[in-house]
Amino acid sequence: MKKAVFLDRDGVINSDEGHYYIYKIEDFKLNTGIVQGLGLLLTNNFLLFVITNQGGVAKGIYTKNDINKIHLYLKKKLAEYQIFITEIYCCPHHESVSKCKCRKPSPYFIEKAKEKYDLNLHQSFFIGNSETDMLTAKAAGVKGIKIKDNENIIPYCKIIINDSFDGKLY
Repeated sequence: MKKAVFLDRDGVINSDEGHYYIYKIEDFKLNTGIVQGLGLLLTNNFLLFVITNQGGVAKGIYTKNDINKIHLYLKKKLAEYQIFITEIYCCPHHESVSKCKCRKPSPYFIEKAKEKYDLNLHQSFFIGNSETDMLTAKAAGVKGIKIKDNENIIPYCKIIINDSFDGKLY
């Protein structure tokens, strides 16, 4: 079984400073430390996944095509540094418009990844910047690490790879 790190997108991988919805490439900026942090995780045999709620699609603010363009851009930028995301899971729904089974805090996407990639969730982590992310981690049985908005993830990646997580980061 493989180990994984699941990451929220906005505020973790990319800066969400000054924007509530990030759906334009010109607004998409990688956070400081994201390339180095993800590189550490990959070097230590973690698969990387992104799980993001994008309720602006359901609200008609932007389209699934806008999100696909952002995700292709993200993959391309990271690939320049030999960083590869195994899969990006995106919920385009919003509870004010329609109910779904995939919106965080549902563990749906983590469970889907577990089955598809033979993951050991007990050795896996979720790095997020919201209570919703931590509820997702808890519901899926992975270790949740809550960071501040746009915080450098390198120290947390070192904790993960050194197996020194004491459960107190959440």
